[in-house]
Amino acid sequence: MIRINELQLPLDHPAEALRHAIVARLKINDAELLDFTVFKRSYDARKKNSEITFVYILDVSVANEEPVLARLADDRNIRVSPDTGYYPVGLAPDGLSERPLVIGFGPCGLFAALTLAQMGFRPIVLERGRDVRSRTKDTWALWRNKVLSPESNVQFGEGGAGLFSDGKLYSQIKDPKFYGRKVMHEFVRAGAPEEIMFVSKPHIGTFRLTGVVSTMREEIKALGGEVRFDSRVVDFIIEDGRMQGVRMANGEEIRSRYVVLALGHSSRDTFRMLHERGVYIEAKPFAVGFRIEHPQSLIDQARLGKYAGHPELGAADYKLVYHAKNGRAVYSFCMCPGGTVVAATSEPNRVVTNGMSQYSRNERNANAGIVVGINPDEDFPGGPLAGVELQERLESRAFELGGNDYCAPGQLVGDFIRGRASNEFGEVEPSYKPGVRLGDLAPSLPDSVIEAIREALPAFGKQIRGFDRADAILTGIETRTSSPVRIRRDNESLQSINTRGLYPAGEGAGYAGGILSAGVDGIKVAEAVATAMLADLQG
Repeated sequence: MIRINELQLPLDHPAEALRHAIVARLKINDAELLDFTVFKRSYDARKKNSEITFVYILDVSVANEEPVLARLADDRNIRVSPDTGYYPVGLAPDGLSERPLVIGFGPCGLFAALTLAQMGFRPIVLERGRDVRSRTKDTWALWRNKVLSPESNVQFGEGGAGLFSDGKLYSQIKDPKFYGRKVMHEFVRAGAPEEIMFVSKPHIGTFRLTGVVSTMREEIKALGGEVRFDSRVVDFIIEDGRMQGVRMANGEEIRSRYVVLALGHSSRDTFRMLHERGVYIEAKPFAVGFRIEHPQSLIDQARLGKYAGHPELGAADYKLVYHAKNGRAVYSFCMCPGGTVVAATSEPNRVVTNGMSQYSRNERNANAGIVVGINPDEDFPGGPLAGVELQERLESRAFELGGNDYCAPGQLVGDFIRGRASNEFGEVEPSYKPGVRLGDLAPSLPDSVIEAIREALPAFGKQIRGFDRADAILTGIETRTSSPVRIRRDNESLQSINTRGLYPAGEGAGYAGGILSAGVDGIKVAEAVATAMLADLQG
């Protein structure tokens, strides 16, 4: 196969134009082109009034490949296609009695369990929340009726926090073994749209993702794995620094020397239990801020200009960064085109926001987190769990500011910049359910964070016209941008640095940030578990 990079075509090109362009680029006859696939398709909209073109990366099969490559050897955009296939590290022997445990069934746990099952290791998945269908009902109970289920919500349950999000499947991680391709491939096999394999910023959307996740669960079970819901792990059995198993909330003990810890970033009770058991944990930086909402049409016009609304481009997104005078970095986070702001708490009497989109991305508003990075040394000194404690204090304060009933505190951007309370909405209607109560957001976050966001919003308005419009809505608060802890692991074996047999993984352990990177980390850890189990069997 031949890889062609940087092949450009007009936005509205006909389908046959791609084949013609490949033939012209390789300087071959049409009959010599046997087949081709699109590896990636992107576009550049930074100059909104210039012509937008699609930029392709293609894998091409031709007759007499070697002469073509030799003739074009000086062309840096034409090379042999890399092998992006996935190859398991080994297969479980028949009759293997010991089974690995996977704690948590978000993206990381899902792919750890699936990979182990595909290699024949018959994992047991322990998920504290409920299956995706039941979990959806529980989540809607909070959004519609202000009734929170602490074990089944936006954070806990099948699919993890990524399920009730935009379903974004892109990341900036280094991926030399193309594990990300396996993540995409498995999603497509389970019913995700095939375009996620090649579009530059793929997403699935919440409703489609629910069906995909449940299909993958059934594959794990069909391969001999087991998935247990409503199964909260309350203790670890550790002997001489080695995992031996877990204890469940119902009193059951499950023995295993191989435990994948794929908690997610909101398992605060488990973080505390790990710390009490002596598993090495350290505080790590994260970010806090608000959700901001604008009309999606405003973002489309600012980002795409005359191409706003083009069906091939869809709803426009953005990515913004600003360095404030007080040294704080302010940036957009988890931007959701055509989406909604959602209630994302997992604990009673606390308010947390997140963003969500469906596959269509056709809701009225665009939303994104506008957040400020904070770190343990300056902002929350005091031990490994100090960041957890800070999050809890801020979320409790947001609950009070929102009226003590899971409504969120909010403020118009113009009033926030001027430091005055809001009392009436403008044209932009907030999408957060159960509802938004206007007021003053300044008391909800540390002064340095408020100061930095006030400075950043007008600067963002210079990059995206209208971003700082007076009636845009800020909804508080966004605290769970990433895990406040890192459960340190050995770089080679991927086991905890002081608890052998425990494999910290994914976002909750501090090794991922989003669906794709969490899925990739799940695959890596599954391979590490399989390698260790096979080595132990050989003595």
